[in-house]
Amino acid sequence: MMSAIRRLSAIAFMSLLFFTARAQPSADPAEKKPYRVLTSGKQVTIKSTKNIRHIMLWTTGGDRIVEQKEVNASSFVINLPLNQKTFFLMVGLSDGKIYTEKIGTQQ
Repeated sequence: MMSAIRRLSAIAFMSLLFFTARAQPSADPAEKKPYRVLTSGKQVTIKSTKNIRHIMLWTTGGDRIVEQKEVNASSFVINLPLNQKTFFLMVGLSDGKIYTEKIGTQQ
């Protein structure tokens, strides 16, 4: 009887923990990104209102295309060596904020 109560209380605790715990705080959808991504063929340009600290671009398969640290500029141009249409982009700005997004190119 006691082991059944322990199991039931453990299940109740885990259920409560599962429903209340979050991996990351939810992002504010009203917050605008301080940068823009412009694509033209195989060229991707990132323009920002703040200095860009670092940039990383990788394929949907996980292959890293670009990893540039210490950019310290408000814009950055990437010439894509692959014929792929979808990539992931990570932009780190001088204020310490990091933004990630999925981008697509036209070919």
